[in-house]
Amino acid sequence: MDSYIYSIMLSADELARYGRQLVLPELGVAGQERIRRTRVLVVGAGGLGSPAALYLAAAGVGTLGIVDDDVVEISNLHRQVLHGTADLGRSKVHSAADALARLNPLAELRQHTERLTAENAEGLIADYDLVVDGSDNYATRYAVNDACAALGTVWVYGSVERYSGQVSVFGAPDGPCYRCVFSDPPAAGSTASCEEIGVLGAVPGVVGSLQALEALKWITGIGEPLVGRLLQMDFLTGQMRTVRFGKRAGCRACGGRHRKENASMGTKDTTPNVPLDVQPEEVAGLISGAQGEGVGMRLLDVREPWELARARIGDAQSMPMSALGDKVDSLDKSRDYVVYCHHGSRSRMATEWLRSLGFRARNLAGGIDRWSREIDPAVPRY
Repeated sequence: MDSYIYSIMLSADELARYGRQLVLPELGVAGQERIRRTRVLVVGAGGLGSPAALYLAAAGVGTLGIVDDDVVEISNLHRQVLHGTADLGRSKVHSAADALARLNPLAELRQHTERLTAENAEGLIADYDLVVDGSDNYATRYAVNDACAALGTVWVYGSVERYSGQVSVFGAPDGPCYRCVFSDPPAAGSTASCEEIGVLGAVPGVVGSLQALEALKWITGIGEPLVGRLLQMDFLTGQMRTVRFGKRAGCRACGGRHRKENASMGTKDTTPNVPLDVQPEEVAGLISGAQGEGVGMRLLDVREPWELARARIGDAQSMPMSALGDKVDSLDKSRDYVVYCHHGSRSRMATEWLRSLGFRARNLAGGIDRWSREIDPAVPRY
C-alpha cells in the first residue's frame, strides 16, 4: 500500500528516468521519494564536487545547492568534469548549474556564488539536509565540520592527492565529527597543495562518485554508511583499507556527545598541550643533536611497503597504516615517536590515534616529501 501511494507521488517521467534504481528492492519508490525530498549542498564545483553533483542530480535529489566562488580555468578541465572548454572564465557555479540542468531538469538547483567560510557556513548549511564537501583546503573543511556539528547535519568527506583518496561520513548522531579525528588543521604551508603535488584526473572522479554513493546510502538508509570509518584507496596498487575511529571525549566541535566506546580505538589525547605537528627542521635537529633517536625519539613510517622501497628517512620503523591496529602493541610507550607518511595526511590520523592510546607521538608536517625538499635532497621524491 505504501509503495502504491509513493508511486502516485512520482511522475511518469520520474518512474521512467529512475526505473533502473527503482527496481532495487532496498530502494523502491519509497526510497526514490526520500531522495527527491532531500536537499543536498555540494561544497565546491571542482574535482570532487563535479562527479558528486552529477550523480546526485542523476539519482533524483530534489534540491541541489552548489557553493563556490571560483571561475573555470583551463587547468581545471582534466578533472572537473562539470565544465567544458566553452565555460572558461565563467563562474563554476553557473557552469555547474547549466550542466546539471541538462542532465536532470527535474532538480531544483540553488546557486551560491560565494566562498563557504567559518562566518557564513551555518547560514548556508542550515537550509540543507546533507552536505557533500568537495573542497580542497583545510579552512573550508573545518568550517563545514564545525557548522554541521552545531546544526546536527551529516556531511560526506572526501579528499585526494596524486593517486590516492579517502572518504568518510561525519556528523551522524552517534558518530564522530572531523575534529574527533583531526582536532586542529595543520600549520599554514606545512602541507603541499594539489597544484604542487598533482592529481590524476580520474582519481577525484572515483572519490567524488563514492561521496555521492555515501550520500545516497545515508538518504535512503541502504547499507552501512562510512560512519566512524575512513576508506583509504591507493589507486596505483589497487589496495583499499578501512581505518576505524570513534568520538573524542570533549571534542571542541561536537563535544563527544552520545559517545560510544570502541575497543579498537582510544578516545583521549594524553598529550593535549604538545602540538600535533612537528616541523622537519626540528626533527632534523633531534636526529643530529644530543637528543637524537638514541635517547628516546623514534621515527615511525606508516606508508605502504612499496613506498618504503622507494624512499625512507634514516632507520625509521616501518608500520603501515593497514597493519597499525594489529601491531600497535609492539610499540614502546616510553619513547617519543615522530610519525610520517608521504605528505602528512595518513600520518596525522595515525598520530591522533596513537596519542589517544597514550603514546607520545607527533606528526612530521609535510611528510617525507617535505623532508626531501627542505632537509635531505638525497631522499628520493615520488
